[in-house]
Amino acid sequence: MEMRDIDNLPKNAANYTALTPLWFLERAATVHPARKAVVHGSRTFTWLQTYQRCRRLASALSNLSVGFGSTVAVIAPNVPAAYEAHFGIPMSGAVINPVNIRLNASTVAFLLGHSQSAVVIVDQEFFTLAEDSLKIMKEKSQGNFKPPLLVVVADESCDPKTLRYALGQGAIEYEKFLESGDPEFSWKPPQDEWQSIALNYTSGTTASPKGVVLHHRGAYLMSLSNPLIWGMNEGAIYLWTLPMFHCNGWCFTWALAALCGTNICLRQVTAEGVYSAIAKYGVTHFCAAPVVLNSIVNAPSEDTILPLPHVVHVMTAGAAPPSAVLFAMSQKGFRVTHTYGLSETYGPSTVCAWKPEWDSLPPETQARLNARQGVRYIGLEGLDVISSQTGEPVAADGKTIGEIVMHGNLVMKGYLKNPKANEETFANGWFHSGDLGVKHPDGYIEIKDRSKDIIISGGENISSVEVENSLYLHPAVLEASVVARADERWGESPCAFVTLKPGVADKSKEQELSEEIMQFCRSKMPAYWVPKSVVFGPLPKTATGKIQKHILRGKAKELGPVKLSKL
Repeated sequence: MEMRDIDNLPKNAANYTALTPLWFLERAATVHPARKAVVHGSRTFTWLQTYQRCRRLASALSNLSVGFGSTVAVIAPNVPAAYEAHFGIPMSGAVINPVNIRLNASTVAFLLGHSQSAVVIVDQEFFTLAEDSLKIMKEKSQGNFKPPLLVVVADESCDPKTLRYALGQGAIEYEKFLESGDPEFSWKPPQDEWQSIALNYTSGTTASPKGVVLHHRGAYLMSLSNPLIWGMNEGAIYLWTLPMFHCNGWCFTWALAALCGTNICLRQVTAEGVYSAIAKYGVTHFCAAPVVLNSIVNAPSEDTILPLPHVVHVMTAGAAPPSAVLFAMSQKGFRVTHTYGLSETYGPSTVCAWKPEWDSLPPETQARLNARQGVRYIGLEGLDVISSQTGEPVAADGKTIGEIVMHGNLVMKGYLKNPKANEETFANGWFHSGDLGVKHPDGYIEIKDRSKDIIISGGENISSVEVENSLYLHPAVLEASVVARADERWGESPCAFVTLKPGVADKSKEQELSEEIMQFCRSKMPAYWVPKSVVFGPLPKTATGKIQKHILRGKAKELGPVKLSKL
């Protein structure tokens, strides 16, 4: 029988508009034109100026026929241009692809090629990274390489030589590029909210990163969910400690415009920089991976400004935070909200929602409860922990382990050009996170083990498979397996278990060889992927010859954490 609503009223132009976070910027410029929107060193832009600059960027891109169906890559730390790109690029109809500045040239070359980026906006400090990536692309293209347009962003805190070099290589200076655009450009919102707004690459367990495609609708809903979850008020002063290239800064790029807040850019994150920004600008909120919280907690007294002038709200995610760190942060006057999510869910999509009845509990108990990953976000419709065998929800006993799954509007469109991965990740109407956890009697979930091959170091994903592939290239290595080892500074770091080829080295040379292997890895991969420890010996295997990683994880645990002094 056909289901019928009480009416037959259609959608029309007056009552229906595709959801997009881009309108937040237009509203902020109208409501608070003179309020500070973006602060970076000696440079300050108001909301009206930011809106005009973003329209100029959209216009300049449109003049080059970059729009719907195009991708624009941004290789930059937290500077105003990276913030403006989150509006200006989608205002042209194109998709923003923020690139992790910690990656090496071969990985960036893969990203730029896979995303077919038509324009690359690059900070002057990272110009050679972009240049080296394009050289690799050209070498692989066999003569039919069309290089993207290079736009270089100048920064007063950087060496002017790098800017001169970039301009000498034919790059256009960002401010000049904006001048070619119209500050009154009539940008058009997406016709369909399913239209892509961003492309973010994730380090998977496969050899190549996967491109996570996000839509305008999800970005809009996450931009409003975040402030609601966190209790952020209109006019919040937000410090950019979290990289904007991490899931579009967990959508706070767009949320800050909705709140008509102020963005304080931080080019390099240090504990001293965080404390001084709190004192100088009155920062009310910032986000950070647990590794950053650890540095704030353990900062020498000369780098801190304590007691804090006011309560500072901190959102943490990216790895499970140790309850000791949460406890130490609260002792210093920071109020920490613990969230969990993935690139595939627009950043944090679960929150350890604080309950008033926890206020009277001992601080250590509070920290332990707050270390759980929690409950679903307002904008996420489904969250559960299901059995890998049956696909049914596990018992809410805090013991039975299953896979954390989600569904709803805060789940990505899918992986770019990867139908096989999409079929697997969306099986049975759920997004499969690959993370293993339990459900507590109060309905709160808690991660017990990350999906087995991913190492999370300082909030960054490292694929153990890729590190292993590089180790196998070393002439002395017969077999290699990489697992996570606890790390006092980074949370986790790669630990390599290596079987050497016969007759390569005796016991007395192991230390020397270990250092040589780490040096070899540095030439092959991003610095943070390099194993911090190498253990020699035979690898445990199953009857069919598969390496038993769970045994190696146990051995890594027995080794204890990598100490701060060794780094």
